[in-house]
Amino acid sequence: MRSSSERDARTVRAFLEDHHLELAKRVGAFAAGEIAPRPEPADDAEAREEARRLVGLLGAGGWLVSIVEPDLRACCLIREALAAASPLADAVFALQALGGTPVLLAPELEHDTGERPEFAARWLSRILDGSAIGAFAMTEPEAGSDVASLTTRAERRGDEYVLNGHKSLISNAGIADVYTVFASTDPAAGSRGISCFLVPAGTEGLRFVGPQVLSEPHPLGEIAFEECVIPSEQRVGPEGRGFKLGMMTLDRLRPTVAAAACGMASRALAEALRHATRRRQFGQPLGAFQLIQEKLGRMAIALDAARLLTYRAAWEKDMGAERITLEASMAKAFATEAAQRIVDDAVQILGGRGVLAENPVDRLYRAVRALRIYEGTTEIQHLIIARHLLEGATTADSAMEAPA
Repeated sequence: MRSSSERDARTVRAFLEDHHLELAKRVGAFAAGEIAPRPEPADDAEAREEARRLVGLLGAGGWLVSIVEPDLRACCLIREALAAASPLADAVFALQALGGTPVLLAPELEHDTGERPEFAARWLSRILDGSAIGAFAMTEPEAGSDVASLTTRAERRGDEYVLNGHKSLISNAGIADVYTVFASTDPAAGSRGISCFLVPAGTEGLRFVGPQVLSEPHPLGEIAFEECVIPSEQRVGPEGRGFKLGMMTLDRLRPTVAAAACGMASRALAEALRHATRRRQFGQPLGAFQLIQEKLGRMAIALDAARLLTYRAAWEKDMGAERITLEASMAKAFATEAAQRIVDDAVQILGGRGVLAENPVDRLYRAVRALRIYEGTTEIQHLIIARHLLEGATTADSAMEAPA
């Protein structure tokens, strides 16, 4: 019998190579055997401890190395399997990717041979082997979707930078070993004045303000920089190119967010099917009722459509597309919204059991909501898509109006 990961991979077989099917089999077995049996953390404190253990587990298994490999479809398959088994395990993988990807992509902005400064290379290596926890520190109290309005300042003083500011809603805040920080080096230049830095957790002037507690246990919190002095070698990429680096990172990783949504939706559908076949009401299985069948059919259609958009975007990148902004936005918007509806339908099918705190569907219900917000809200994705369409329409009109 094939694992659910294998079956899921075959849904998008047109976008996969043979080795991806083997990867789906291996990561599915790992997630089912090593991740799913682990007890879910009951609160924020337990989530922080479990996150560190999960980083080590993923690093030891070699799963984090896929973050730097030119195979985005592999990252998607891994996130999908992890998310189905444990939303926290998926979040751990995602944060390692977010923390490390700017270091991976920075040489593209330098137009060099791809070599990285020793400081950055050392931290990237530790992120990939799981010996260090990464964090992506971009969001601020007044700078969410409007990244260009961030106020954290990095003032150049000789061969050093002095950071001052406040970051909020930062995953892994308080447990991260290194923060990938976005700060303004030239406030007057707006987005063109933002730079990126690696700041180790023990740096003087970097302070963990406190946790921000979610309904689904997940290490989140606030950090502050107070005359935090770092050497210039800790800058990632050229000065003033941090905004572009951040957008490149999100552009690359958005399909993997969609994949995580597919994983959560897949687990919800599986739980709903299991309940529909085992639960009996009025003398027959719940699944015999047409209203339940209608929900299950709708859930399956939405899930397959989400997967196809997700792996199309990843395939485009793996085939050499320089940017996949449009495809990634479509995948992220559709898959996360579909997953929310699928999980909600699963809760409805399970009835009272679906809202019990220990039920996997209830945990999914609490976890899936954040996917529609982080790394660009659904509304922002719609704007990105519309702008691409309008730009294309304008170009087409100009070409038609040009004299022969």
